[in-house]
Amino acid sequence: QVQLVESGGGLVQPGGSLRLSCVASGIIFSFNNAGWYRQAPGKQREVVATITTGGMTNYADSVKDRFTISRDNAKNTMYLQMNSLKPEDTAVYYCNVNGLSNYWGQGTQVTVSS
Repeated sequence: QVQLVESGGGLVQPGGSLRLSCVASGIIFSFNNAGWYRQAPGKQREVVATITTGGMTNYADSVKDRFTISRDNAKNTMYLQMNSLKPEDTAVYYCNVNGLSNYWGQGTQVTVSS
C-alpha cells in the first residue's frame, strides 16, 4: 500500500521560508517521477515543481528562483524548500508520485500572512 505523508506546513510571514517534506512508503521516489502541487481556496490544483527519475527538475513560473524541489533517496523523502514566500503562495500543498497509479498525500497547509 502506497502512503505519502507531508509535513512542514504552517503560518509564515511574507518573505519567510518553509521546507515541506514528503515521506513515502510502499513506493520508491527515485524510481518514479514526482512533484509538489498546490490548491488555493476556490482555485484548481496546480503544479508547483516536479522531479524526474533522473533528477531533472521543473518549476511553475510563479515559483522559479524561490522554490527548490529535491529528494533524499536514502530516506525516500522528497522536499520543497520555499523561500521569499508571498501571500499568493498560500494553499494546501500536496505531494504526488506518478507510478503505476497516481498517488497523492493528504496535503499540508501553508499560509503566508503578516
